[in-house]
Amino acid sequence: MDHVVIVGAGAMGCLFAARLAEAGRNVTLVDVDRDRIETLSKDGILLHDANGERRIKVGATLAPQVRECDLVLFFTKGMHTAAAAQSVAHLASTGCYALTLQNGLGNDEAIATAFPAERILVGVTDHPADFQPPNRVHATGKGHISIGALGGAPDAAVTAVAELLADAGLNAAADSAIDVAIWQKVAFNAALNPLASVTGFTVGGMDCAEGRRIARSIVTEVVSVATALDIALDADTIWQKVEYALANHRGHKASMLQDVEAGREPEISSINGAIVRLAAANGLSVPVTSTLADLVGMIASSGRKGTD
Repeated sequence: MDHVVIVGAGAMGCLFAARLAEAGRNVTLVDVDRDRIETLSKDGILLHDANGERRIKVGATLAPQVRECDLVLFFTKGMHTAAAAQSVAHLASTGCYALTLQNGLGNDEAIATAFPAERILVGVTDHPADFQPPNRVHATGKGHISIGALGGAPDAAVTAVAELLADAGLNAAADSAIDVAIWQKVAFNAALNPLASVTGFTVGGMDCAEGRRIARSIVTEVVSVATALDIALDADTIWQKVEYALANHRGHKASMLQDVEAGREPEISSINGAIVRLAAANGLSVPVTSTLADLVGMIASSGRKGTD
């Protein structure tokens, strides 16, 4: 898999593009921002990590211009996945695989409108990255990637993609219980991201009795929905991840909060919103998750109106 197309030139897209390019892969970033594409094409990515800062050349273009592809990797926000998939739907004829490492639920279904289910891979990553537009990425600490297939993609493809990413220093591995890994991250994000967006706090600001009560309630609600769908989540495992973040990522500002502050649409519909919809479909009540989703929606709507 030498030709990798990455859709979404934000923090994660640029981090993965830089690491794969350094490993000798042919990488093309796809985005809708023409100015960012021009900068990336001309100046590459400025990657800053434990090895210092260096400039890494990558390709960058609009979606219709891409022709060769062995793997297309999606890193857009969840509410943009369907449009992103359609923008590169012509790549399905190349026989490439499509991988989503995005936050939230439903991304694989959106990608399936453009790519056959047997060529869609899913996964999660906790690689930390901060983006300074238009082309600088600061990668702090280490992360992990879990990859699997929900739609029948062969194990060999999962292994090949995991090895591709691992060879680029991205610490990836195949996971036969990928649905559990995805839901664990959804529960984690649902517990902290909207709370940050409503309060304006970094992670450390939520490390208080009130913040913990709200976050724990959301974890409990997400686990109840997963259980109804026969997905075996362990609330204690998720809470340990929340506790770790509260203790060790205190200065981190959630991307959802950054979106709200910038007047951009936050990724609430594919995280808390998805949990609310699935709960309703299964006759369950998730009042805390629902309330946080509504509050983020109200704040975001007010912010976007203020920028008109």
